[in-house]
Amino acid sequence: MAAHPTHGTVAAGHERAADAAALMLAAGGNAFDAIIAAGFASAVCEPGFTSLAGGGFLLARTAAGTDTLFDFFVDTPGLGRPPESADPVFEEVRVSFAAAEQTFHCGPGSVAVPGVLAGYLHVHRKLGRLPLGQVVAPAIELAHGGVEVSATQAGDFMLLEPILERTPGSRAIFFPYGTLLGVGDTLHNHDLAAYLSELGAHPDATFYAGEQAERLAAQLHAGGGLLTTDDLAAYRVIEREPLRFAYRDRRLLTNPPPTFGGALLGLALARIDAAGPAPAAGSPAHALLLVRTMAEVDRDRTAGHPDVVAALRGDLADDPLDRPQVSRGTTHVTVADAEGNVAAMTTSNGECSGDVIDGTGIPCNNMLGEDDLHPDGFHAAPPGLRVASMMSPTFVLDPAGQVELALGSGGSKRIRSALLQVLTSVIDHGTDLQAAVLAPRIHWDADHIEAEPGLDPVVLAALEQEHRVNQWPEPSMYFGGVHAVAPGRAGAGDPRRGGAVRTV
Repeated sequence: MAAHPTHGTVAAGHERAADAAALMLAAGGNAFDAIIAAGFASAVCEPGFTSLAGGGFLLARTAAGTDTLFDFFVDTPGLGRPPESADPVFEEVRVSFAAAEQTFHCGPGSVAVPGVLAGYLHVHRKLGRLPLGQVVAPAIELAHGGVEVSATQAGDFMLLEPILERTPGSRAIFFPYGTLLGVGDTLHNHDLAAYLSELGAHPDATFYAGEQAERLAAQLHAGGGLLTTDDLAAYRVIEREPLRFAYRDRRLLTNPPPTFGGALLGLALARIDAAGPAPAAGSPAHALLLVRTMAEVDRDRTAGHPDVVAALRGDLADDPLDRPQVSRGTTHVTVADAEGNVAAMTTSNGECSGDVIDGTGIPCNNMLGEDDLHPDGFHAAPPGLRVASMMSPTFVLDPAGQVELALGSGGSKRIRSALLQVLTSVIDHGTDLQAAVLAPRIHWDADHIEAEPGLDPVVLAALEQEHRVNQWPEPSMYFGGVHAVAPGRAGAGDPRRGGAVRTV
């Protein structure tokens, strides 16, 4: 593969987000301008998955060969909060997927310190070259003119309806005519358009300081939230050295500790590598190897196995298994330009709290509302702690050290199983990238296998001989959404989460 592709490629979770990124590339911007433009646009067209008040990670490779993981995930709130303060307001909502059910929590008490806006501004300031006003322009146009609700977003809105209808601010966005927006309806967010217009002209005017911070903290405090102005003032984007590991004859770069996803993905690949040559593509042996590896890593993580602790610890002095972690309602964007810059970015708003920052059109996250937030229970972590995540933006480097593949996924605990299957399919079997993304997926869930339709009956029978299998009636966003780019060669969008590809 050439070190510098002759064109740029975008893979995103929505057609309009992909368009925003492509527009930046066509205007002379680089991959970082493009991916941040896509992020802002996604806040408009994928509001079920992401928000400027959510959290995320961006893995960057510059044309000069510098690799950086930008951590702008959420922090636990409560700095400067009086100890005698009232308990946070916290509501439980049960959501039914096609073949599984999950419990979510929402309300002001579920809102963690947001990082996405800070992250976008930080990356743009450091690596972008187009004016911020130009980068946010596609998002402003979408928010003002409206964006057609996609099937993916409509399905997510239906799942989250009890949360989205919680407050007047949220109903104004998602129930503009009294009923929940559906496929083909037009979503407008005029408040967000106005906010982004002001931001484009004054990048320092954010909700992290000054009057905006005071209003946000007061709004959430009045509803029973934990967020304070001290939390917002203390928030920082963290630049980390990516986690690096070998698989076959490749090197992989991914999200390092204190997150969980990258390390667990690396551990799974290491165990598959140690098992010897890859079984034949699509064979029962290959499926069983994947499931056994997923189950082993999951069980060993729960039990605090030394291999897992070592993988997660990295350079941290703390115990990684005690660090709070979250990741649901997520989207991903990957961009490679013609200059050799590559970026992979995963962001999330959880399921949203149902609260919208007054006057901005920005939905708040509910990152404190995840069942797996902390082994000691909800709100047990001290304030000011960077929360861990399963998000794993990842690069595969060829033997010459060039980015051969860049990818990531949404999907909570299914992120690492989705990436594991795509990576082994492409690296071990040479599968076409889009075919690898489209292939039916499996996922180990505690004591059984979740399986999409389309598996070879022989493979399915082999799996059923070892474990209970819950067969889904159709492919689902439950199994993630892998949006991937092979720089200069191909892009792949995952239809499970609205995948779209653009070449410039």
